[in-house]
Amino acid sequence: MPLQSINPSSNEVIKIYEEISFDEIQIKLQAAENAHQAWRKTAFSHRAGLMKKAGQILLKRKEEFAKLIALEMGKPLKQGALEIEKCALVCDYYAENAEKFLSPEEVKTEALKSYVSFEPIGIVLAIMPWNFPFWQVFRFAVPALMAGNAGVLKHAFNVSGCALAIEDVFAEAGFPVHLFVTLLCDIPQIPKLIEHPLIKAITLTGSTRAGQTVAAQSGRAIKKTVLELGGSDAFLILEDADLDKTVTLACASRLLNAGQSCICAKRFIVVKSIQKEFEQRLSTEMNKVVLGDPFEAATTMGPMARMDLREALHRQVTESILKGAKLLLGGKIPGGKGAYYPPTILTEVKKGMPAYSEELFGPVATIIPVEDEEEAIFVANDTEFGLGAAVFTQDLKRGEEIAQKRLEAGCCYVNNMVRSDPRLPFGGIKGSGYGRELSHFGIREFVNIKTVCIHK
Repeated sequence: MPLQSINPSSNEVIKIYEEISFDEIQIKLQAAENAHQAWRKTAFSHRAGLMKKAGQILLKRKEEFAKLIALEMGKPLKQGALEIEKCALVCDYYAENAEKFLSPEEVKTEALKSYVSFEPIGIVLAIMPWNFPFWQVFRFAVPALMAGNAGVLKHAFNVSGCALAIEDVFAEAGFPVHLFVTLLCDIPQIPKLIEHPLIKAITLTGSTRAGQTVAAQSGRAIKKTVLELGGSDAFLILEDADLDKTVTLACASRLLNAGQSCICAKRFIVVKSIQKEFEQRLSTEMNKVVLGDPFEAATTMGPMARMDLREALHRQVTESILKGAKLLLGGKIPGGKGAYYPPTILTEVKKGMPAYSEELFGPVATIIPVEDEEEAIFVANDTEFGLGAAVFTQDLKRGEEIAQKRLEAGCCYVNNMVRSDPRLPFGGIKGSGYGRELSHFGIREFVNIKTVCIHK
């Protein structure tokens, strides 16, 4: 079945890719396994040299890749360039730190010698989304390859060009042929991929529903998974928050990537004493956004990635309004071509509305008024998700206690928006998944944590 890549700004077909057969997939998997068997024996210094080169290639071709991202999923050029720079950063980070992260750890026992070693496991299958088409892949692939594994990518069909470009980066950097492979296939092929004996582990970034399916299939095959799933991140805005800073970050976080990010702020939980002022300021800030062609320099927000995603978002907005939410800004589908949706604000959101309980994967801010800190924490945790959360207060001790002890999420920030950083573990709890990416936690997800004991 052909895989179509469609320009979300114009709805025009960019390119049609032919899906490969499962017989062809098996040939590619065997080639990846052969490459892995040689690669696992290489020194960290050798791997690091190639990974550094991959980072250099990304920076050299940054403008080219930013244009490809804009074409396939609508991200403005400046934001696409920043995504590529972040990919280069993660290449350098693991090139410099992988050997340290995976060095054997001595453990004192009655044995003559005992230690824990971290050994590669084989081929890691990555099922990746379209919203950060380079970054999502590199944050899995770089630690996986530096650990001595091979990588196989099943990317979202609408960013097939990006998928092939990533494979080309590793090839140009000098990595062994077939060590990192892109498979142009669609969802029905995934169960057979997971079951294939050469696939040793699976990482997925996607929806909670996709995570449930992949976890069940991987569980039957007894294979390790890391799942980074949906999120409905909360901004807790307490009565003593610095609103100048908070509103700027709220707008930036909510509209990042046209609101199509798992860690975008989606629920603004605001103490009622400052609700009206926050609403006015946020409306003013979001009105400054320039919605338009991602190739235009003045554009600060491009289209959503697909028309069906826009329609789904608009249904959530409409249903929430019908159930009593108040529309402060946006909320109307513009005329013309493309999957454009305006910055939108819903307020007076309550339990029972889609905007309260569902993930709104687009540029829609949800404001939930609360009486005080206790209610704010309750509402923040009253969700199936648990990826990120942020609390805004000028009392740093108060903010830290809430972030560390009281918020149910994998990534919690005080007075800043949630973001991923190669130096820090990234991942969620509850319906947002399990396992961690990045930092030393991420590279140790896909290794054999092996106990070695030597006795006389």
